Amino acid sequence: MEKPLTLLDANALIAVIRGEPAMEPVLAILRRGSVAMTTANIAEVYDRSHRRTGLPHERVAEVIEPLFGGPIAPIVVDVDLARRAGELRGRHYHRKRRSLALADCVLLAAARSNNEVATSDSDVLAVAAELGIETIELPPSR
Repeated sequence: MEKPLTLLDANALIAVIRGEPAMEPVLAILRRGSVAMTTANIAEVYDRSHRRTGLPHERVAEVIEPLFGGPIAPIVVDVDLARRAGELRGRHYHRKRRSLALADCVLLAAARSNNEVATSDSDVLAVAAELGIETIELPPSR
């Protein structure tokens, strides 16, 4: 049996970068260990940190890249994971009622039966519940 993992969404690391309310719970998860993040969610951290806060990519890299050599194991998006994520999004996405980002679907598709997902995203939490995936609900971003 695979070791249980806590999968972080992009909002979790963005909270750490920005010192948001979810920062302390995320740091506690990192200290506990057995944490992973999909490469799609890592890309989303770079994108959203820059677009929403104006942080230079270099500054984001300084903060988060050491975590990938330590407490966070990256999960590479291969063809199988990409297919599962696309199928999941096709079943659960709705433009107005449930606007799941593709990276969110990759996160959910990467979760195995003994994993949990840490997120503040209400749509991700709802779909995770429907799929029987355990969750850690993080405080919302400011």
